[in-house]
Amino acid sequence: YYYNLFGKIEYKSHMMTTMTDFTMIKAGALHKANGGYLILQVKDLLMDPYAWGSLKKALKYKEAVVENIGEQSRFVPTVTLKPQPIPLNVKVILIGSFFYYRFLAADEDFRKLFKVNVDFDVEMDRTQENIQHYVSFVASMCENENLKHFNCSALAKVVEYGSRLADNQNKLSTRFNIVSEIVYQASALADMDKSEYVDVKHVISAIENKKYRSNRIEEKMQEQIKNRKVLIDTEGEVVGQVNGLSVMGVSDYSFGLPSRITARTYTGREGIINIERETEMSGNIHSKGVLTLNGYLGGKFAQEKQLGLTAQVTFEQLYGGVEGDSASSAELYAILSSLSDVPIKQNLAVTGSVNQMGQIQPIGGVNEKIEGFFDICSVKGLTGDQGVIIPASNIDNLMLKDQVIEAVKNKQFHIYAVKKIEEGIEILTGVKAGEVNNYGEYEEGSIFYLANKKINQFNKVLTPSKEGA
Repeated sequence: YYYNLFGKIEYKSHMMTTMTDFTMIKAGALHKANGGYLILQVKDLLMDPYAWGSLKKALKYKEAVVENIGEQSRFVPTVTLKPQPIPLNVKVILIGSFFYYRFLAADEDFRKLFKVNVDFDVEMDRTQENIQHYVSFVASMCENENLKHFNCSALAKVVEYGSRLADNQNKLSTRFNIVSEIVYQASALADMDKSEYVDVKHVISAIENKKYRSNRIEEKMQEQIKNRKVLIDTEGEVVGQVNGLSVMGVSDYSFGLPSRITARTYTGREGIINIERETEMSGNIHSKGVLTLNGYLGGKFAQEKQLGLTAQVTFEQLYGGVEGDSASSAELYAILSSLSDVPIKQNLAVTGSVNQMGQIQPIGGVNEKIEGFFDICSVKGLTGDQGVIIPASNIDNLMLKDQVIEAVKNKQFHIYAVKKIEEGIEILTGVKAGEVNNYGEYEEGSIFYLANKKINQFNKVLTPSKEGA
């Protein structure tokens, strides 16, 4: 890499020795770009131990020197050609990830030499113009690489895949290396089928094959759930138990899986005890999400009394760490169920962050989470009443696989979008959440009424008796 960039002085063997002359001086990319622009990949530059230092020296002194590696550090000087430095006037553009920028930013020379930082987005708006650019990219790639061309349905699937990579219906991913991989594979599949053009079935197969090559861990986890080694229910009702949803990542592949979340409530004043936090298995964001629940419960049930409550919440069969607040709404549902003694439907799974006001906030990985629970339900058998509760603000992020869309159309699987905790608890239990009447009490028989009633009972146990005073 060094010689390609800075040039070299070549030698030839002659009479058991080596010799050179000015005709064997070879220019590098830096010389050829003199007076113009030179674009380099940071990763390649840093992988060569001599390249980065030499590039800084050339830009700092504005001279392009042809010098073989080791000339400056040679212990015994030798007589050889020493070409005169060439005045250098070149603009160098370094391309790399933000990780490399942060790494190089610690170098004082880097900040002086590379003053302009441009941060490119990994997605763009899904406009008609950008869709045409996407299609043009695929067409030019097929032309340049001698691949089979894509018909309209195949191109539409590639565009849809670009939105899936961006996790947004209104965006397209600019990670063209991943899109290119699908284009290559789809063309190869069409070639195997002896098709004149790449069809939508070839694109779908290419996407599925890409997933299959990376989903070994996902299949193992699903097998554990199917064989009841990991306990997940997709039918029935249980008090204080809910199916949460999480995303796991392996290399560049991520997938969703359900997790059993349970809550037990009893007399005490410790508030919500996050078992993961107590055992140092909880990340900061997850701990914050659980602590937020205290504010919601206090606002609902402790305006005129103390919150005489201890609630233990945990992810069952979790043996690694947990991070993120996307399960905070599920944890709150489990606590409300335990307080009210109203069971939660196990045919539903929940994802969504919650704030102290009870508003459901958006989360990441919504597609993986929905598909993860759908796959488990499919393995155990779809019953027609299974589904997922997601934040309403995540609706525009839905880019689901065809099997899920088909199941939703046939009413075999359901997706519920909620904005508030009250909406979610009503779907999970089939019981009204409850509103405060003119007397400041929740309507009888509602979730909040039953929960408030139990908290009052806890407070009676905690309040010292005044008899005999």
